[in-house]
Order: sequence, then structure tokens, then C-alpha cells
Amino acid sequence: MKNILTLNKIAVCGLDRFDKAAYVVGDSVADPQGIMVRSAAMHDMELPASLLAIARAGAGTNNIPVDKCSDAGIVVFNTPGANANAVKELVIAALLLSSRKIVAGIEWAKTLKGQGEAVAKLTEKGKSAFAGPEIKGKKLGVIGLGAIGTLVANSAHSLGMDVYGYDPYLSVDAAWGLSRAIHHATSVEQIYSTCDYITVHVPLTPDTKGSLNAEAFSMMPDGVRILNFSRGELVNNADMKEALASGKVAAYVVDFPCEEVLGMEGAIVLPHLGASTPESEDNCAVMAADELIEYLENGNIRNSVNYPAVEAERTTDHRICVLHKNVPTMLTQISGMVSEAGVNIDNMTSRSKKDYAYTILDVTDAISEGCIQKIEAIDGVIRIRVI
Repeated sequence: MKNILTLNKIAVCGLDRFDKAAYVVGDSVADPQGIMVRSAAMHDMELPASLLAIARAGAGTNNIPVDKCSDAGIVVFNTPGANANAVKELVIAALLLSSRKIVAGIEWAKTLKGQGEAVAKLTEKGKSAFAGPEIKGKKLGVIGLGAIGTLVANSAHSLGMDVYGYDPYLSVDAAWGLSRAIHHATSVEQIYSTCDYITVHVPLTPDTKGSLNAEAFSMMPDGVRILNFSRGELVNNADMKEALASGKVAAYVVDFPCEEVLGMEGAIVLPHLGASTPESEDNCAVMAADELIEYLENGNIRNSVNYPAVEAERTTDHRICVLHKNVPTMLTQISGMVSEAGVNIDNMTSRSKKDYAYTILDVTDAISEGCIQKIEAIDGVIRIRVI
């Protein structure tokens, strides 16, 4: 039996993916081989020696000590694209919220309660304060064309916007899904200088933290509207406050409340609703469960943030999985140890990702404990599993 620890409430449809005859799943299981998590903070958590993998039911992994996991041979998965439609729909709503002063208008309308027959006349007199432009024909810049950014770009184009997309790391899959009508921006500066609306869909890294700042705002047209459904820290909040006050930025819609943005004039702050739909939670839970099952049972890695994607059909009944550092001669040493044990390698697949690599060997016969120990002793080998 394998144990799966849940650190948050996980959708039942995801938990049902685990065969009850082979897995024990719950929030109090001991010595887990896998962990399923959503937003629970894991940085101060003691990771058990039994732990082989963590699956985050969502895209971001800031709550997981990824570097620590990498050094311990723990594969960290996320679920890219599972919540993409949910976020895309909210971004489209945010385009309208940023244009039409809908939130302020709703709040003002509430103040008319008790005015009786005068409500209609007061409405007509006061509504001009909440007028705003249509989005049709306006230029939208989409920074980051992953699963969410691609959907946003295509949907905005369908609504009549003139869409520019920028992503220096555009994947082949994303490129196939992107409408041919989307303009290819060659730099982020082109987005800044060209677009009336800007929506950002990039991960938070040392390079992207605070990248939307006074310098960036200075390149933008007056009255630009900015949407942030990626991470709050991408924006320098002090600079944003000044830009809103001066009118450089007409509206800022952000899905990440913090003390600095709450009450900021011109900011529309949503309570992290991007992926908060039952469909999204179900999709993330199912994908996370499937990733764990495939890794624990077959050693295949898909959608890992710290180890390379390696998937291979099993060609024998004996599979050796080796997590190791990405260093020279590693494959030669591993295969040499197996050959020295008199075992034939039927198939071998290996990939690297920055400092780490992963190798799968399908062998014709079971290998001895002594051979396993010799592979473990190779300098740079982090973890070995025999499935």
C-alpha cells in the first residue's frame, strides 16, 4: 500500500483516482510516498524520508520548498492549464471592470436606497461619473503566452480587441493554440508603448519581481489599464499608487489582496478568485492525482517543476528510476553497474533540467540489492527506485 497525504481539501473526483486497494489517502496518514497540496505552506514542514513526490493542485509552487525537494530526490508536480479557463474568464471580466467603472457604480447605486421615486432621476443625473470606454478596437498587450495567456489573447481578439502578445519562451504547444490574428510583439517595451490595456501572465522570479514599476509605467500611454492575475509581487505597489494618482494608470485590477493595495484609489482588488471555480478545482485535483499515480507506479514524470519530463512505455517487468545531478559520465556509470551485474538493458531514457537529470532503465531481469547500493554510491546520484 502507498500512502498519500492531503494538506488541503482536495476535490473528491481527484481522490477517487487512487485505487483504494493500493492507496491510503487522507490528511493524517503517516510516512507518505506522495503529498497532494493546494495552498498550504510547506517551507517549515519536515519532509519525511518516505516522500517521493508532491503534487500541487494548481500552477504556482511558491508554497513548496522546491530546491530542498530537488536535493532530496522529491519530484514536485504542478497542474499547468487545469485552471486556465477559469482564470481566463476572470481576466475577461476584469477588462470590463477596469473600463466601465462597474464596481464604483454598483457601490454608488446602493446609496440611492431610500430615495423612493427620486431614484430614477438621481440615477440619470449621477451615472455620467461612471462612464468608461468600450474594449472593442482597443489594443491589449498580453505578457506571457502560456496556457492562460493564450486563452486570454484569443478571447480578447474574439471580442474585437487588437491583441499583441509577448513571450520570449513561447512553447510549440502554445504557438499552435494562438490565433494567427495575434500580433507578435518582439519586446516587452513594445507592449508597454503600444497597448491601452496590459495583462501579465508570467511566473514570479527574481527577474520579474517588481518589473511593473515606475520605469515601465513611463513607457506606457496615459490612462493605461493594467491587470494582474499572476502574482501580486510582479507590481511595485508604491509606484502603482503614484501612477494611479497621476492618471498614468487609469485602473489596476489585481487578484492578490495585500495591505498596500487595499483601499488604493483606482485599484480593484479581488480576493484571489482566479481559479476558484468547481470546474477548475476538479481539473487540478484530477491532474495532480494522475501525475502522482503515474510517477509512483511507473516512474514517468510529466509537469514537474524541478525534474525533467521523462515518459517511457514499459518494455519489461523491471524498471530502474534514477534521480541524479546533471553531470558528465553519469549514464555510463549507471549502465555500467547494471551490465556488471549481468543484467541486460532493454531500453534507457534520460533527460536533464538545469542541474538535475532523470534516467529510466527497463531491464530484463531483477537487479540485486548489491547493484542498487553500487548505483546509490555513485557521486551525484540522489535517489534510486526499482519498480
